Amino acid sequence: MHAVILAGGRGVRLRPYTTALPKPLVPIGEEYAILDIIMQQLRSHGFERATLAIGHLGSLIRAFVGDGSRWDIVVDYAEEEAPLSTIGPLLNFLDQLPEHFLVMNGDVLTDLDYVDLLSHHTETRAPLTIATYQRKVKIDFGTLETAEGRIVNFVEKPTLSYGVSMGVYAMSRKTLAPYPRNVPFGLDELVLDLLTRQEQPAAYDFDGYWLDIGRPDDYDEANRNFERLRPILLPAAKHATALEALR
Repeated sequence: MHAVILAGGRGVRLRPYTTALPKPLVPIGEEYAILDIIMQQLRSHGFERATLAIGHLGSLIRAFVGDGSRWDIVVDYAEEEAPLSTIGPLLNFLDQLPEHFLVMNGDVLTDLDYVDLLSHHTETRAPLTIATYQRKVKIDFGTLETAEGRIVNFVEKPTLSYGVSMGVYAMSRKTLAPYPRNVPFGLDELVLDLLTRQEQPAAYDFDGYWLDIGRPDDYDEANRNFERLRPILLPAAKHATALEALR
């Protein structure tokens, strides 16, 4: 199985942490980089190859990951000369990928079963499968619904729930093949184009642990809770916990 890790972004929202480090290399729990955790997870799920799409501070990612041998994963690289968004980088090495493959952002912490996501994608024959998560947001104000200048409904400080993309996808070469290379092309553009052509992507609903390290608050939360999360996120820690339970 083959995974593509998108690790070329500038991590602007996570500054100042990303001033000197690319976002996938920021430390979690003072022991691991996010990318280290991801690579361990992929190997534990049976992935044998990974392509890292790099750009901003990409030389640091190359130095850290190398050929992937420390995780027993064969690693190669695709370097962006200019930002190509989410899907754009894939189009430049599409012919080197298998028909079905995993794509994920390099700043995601989750215990998602990547193999099950990929299996779901191949079984449903969807053009694209997006791992989705229900995010809840508390509104600090009373919300109003109006019609013709009158208030017809009022809810005091509601909590809204909506589905969001986790930044983890299962994709197929034939879906991406028609799109041009060397131009920026985002996931939003891909989804909207598929919907226009009535080729609906599939949703893979997930209710486990997920955190996108996109902002300083998210990063602080990940570090604050890492010791609790370690058995969930790290395969070796899961194994150790299972052995302890048997004793």
